[in-house]
Amino acid sequence: MESKTIFLTLIGLAVVLEVVADILFKRWSLSNKNILFAVGLFIYFLGTVFWAFSLKYELLSKAGGIFTVINLIVLTLVGVLIFNENLTLLNKIGIGLGVISVVLMEL
Repeated sequence: MESKTIFLTLIGLAVVLEVVADILFKRWSLSNKNILFAVGLFIYFLGTVFWAFSLKYELLSKAGGIFTVINLIVLTLVGVLIFNENLTLLNKIGIGLGVISVVLMEL
């Protein structure tokens, strides 16, 4: 498998796991069920493992930027779609700029 594909796969897995963990943390903060917190920590740890392995295939500065922006975009969508959070126009512009930044980093 090509190193770029491996990198993107590892970043994708890291983002998915960390978003799932963040959802569990949010649900824990609303319900105070400690099991959600514990499971969230475990899943967050797994996401961090995939993130660490992704660094074998890409520069830290590039990997960090891509991971952060993708994570931000997905978490924003989760906040809006699952937790009914509202976005301002400035928030939407920021997300658009984030998408552009990922595209530019991948060129």
